[in-house]
Amino acid sequence: MTDILLGKGEHQIFLLAKYANRHGLVSGATGTGKTVSLLVIAEGLSRIGVPVFIADVKGDVAGLAMPGASTPQVEKRAREIGLPGFAPEASPVVFWDLYGKDGHPIRTTVSEIGPALFARILELNEVQSGVLDITFKLADEQGLLLLDLDDLRSLLALVSDKRTEVSQRYGLVSTQSIAAIQRALLRLEGDGKQFFGEPALELTDLLRTDLTGRGVVSILAADRLVLEPRLYSTFLLWLLSELFEQLPEVGDLDKPKLAFIFDEAHLLFDDAPPALMHRIEQVVRLIRSKGVGVYFCSQFPDDVPGEILGQLGNRIQHALRAFTPRDQKAVKTAAETFVPNPKIDVAQVISQLGVGEALVSTLQANGVPMPVERALMAPPRCRMGTITAEERAAILARSPVGGKYNTAVNRESAYEILARRRSDVAPPEKPAAKDAKDAKGAQQGDMLHDWLWGTGRRQGMVETMAKQAARTVGSQLGRQILRGVLGGISGRRR
Repeated sequence: MTDILLGKGEHQIFLLAKYANRHGLVSGATGTGKTVSLLVIAEGLSRIGVPVFIADVKGDVAGLAMPGASTPQVEKRAREIGLPGFAPEASPVVFWDLYGKDGHPIRTTVSEIGPALFARILELNEVQSGVLDITFKLADEQGLLLLDLDDLRSLLALVSDKRTEVSQRYGLVSTQSIAAIQRALLRLEGDGKQFFGEPALELTDLLRTDLTGRGVVSILAADRLVLEPRLYSTFLLWLLSELFEQLPEVGDLDKPKLAFIFDEAHLLFDDAPPALMHRIEQVVRLIRSKGVGVYFCSQFPDDVPGEILGQLGNRIQHALRAFTPRDQKAVKTAAETFVPNPKIDVAQVISQLGVGEALVSTLQANGVPMPVERALMAPPRCRMGTITAEERAAILARSPVGGKYNTAVNRESAYEILARRRSDVAPPEKPAAKDAKDAKGAQQGDMLHDWLWGTGRRQGMVETMAKQAARTVGSQLGRQILRGVLGGISGRRR
């Protein structure tokens, strides 16, 4: 069977593999069973060979790595729903952690993140974001690769020293804006420094299956990361954007190439400017044709903007308690977005659901959503709870990607190059103007070129730049999405 049994109402309810790339939403109040529903979806997709990426905000998603307990209560629920051949079972998992503590370090470079998303991480205003954008443009034009925070800080210091020349070429750069960016970088040092560097994550490592053909579940340890909501949400948005840009168009497959699950989805949209929201909507709308299904999880269905909510074809709504005006609004939103069922008053039933019950609607034949049903949800085969430190360590020890990512690499980049910019050797060739109209800009570029590189470069610079170019080509598509679909809010596309 290639479909996933979610639960049973009047009849069994399945998430059809063919339509699992049409996205979904799992919502409900705390303690009503959202995480269990996510576990059922994740292990079900893994069982049919679909890799999954999921953030573990509370630590209990890690239970996917261990078989569950076969208790009388779980066995009774399985019989009631009609689960065939139900038995405790673990899923193949790989643990990741931005901090490198509870999983393999997951990194990217400052250059690949791009100025738009980096400004969001640093919580910069519009003027400060413009200065950061100028800094990235200068780095690109001068062939300076920004790998880690030291690289960005060293370039900002140089821009501050030469702000007159930079302002003449790119636009006004003030010391106040640079100082604000540097202070923001200082705050990021403690919480996000490990995320920026190499070896950078290769997306193919999220698209793995094991030797039996089961999809590998990549679990991001996020219990600490979620305390930094801008870093958490921007990282997930960057990763989704990388998938959108790098994966080829495949149309509708028999099953997705990857399922991407956002927990605490409201953090993705909080305080996002309208232009960024528009581009998030674009990515979510179009990424299904790349074979990626996106699943949001949050307490309230209206945590997800209406433009995106309308694109989520598979819906699981756990109980909401209409105690406050906010709760009542969420109940109304949930009721209005389900396909009506004359046998169910959604607005009434939604506050009467017990733990492990939900209102469910999934896409059926020809992609038509089924009328909403009140369903008893299926139990997961994995452990419903956390794992021990010893169990996590054992899984990490036999991970197929540990040797690739566990040791950081500090390659020569902007920080090292700028530290030697006054070396007594010939400077690199200066870029020529494309035409007469660009002559003034080329002259200003020559001035920047001279003070940036000093009197020259060291003898091995050609080899170094060649290595940097190879890395640049390898990551070009990733940067294009960040500075195109997302970075396009600044009006530039690289």
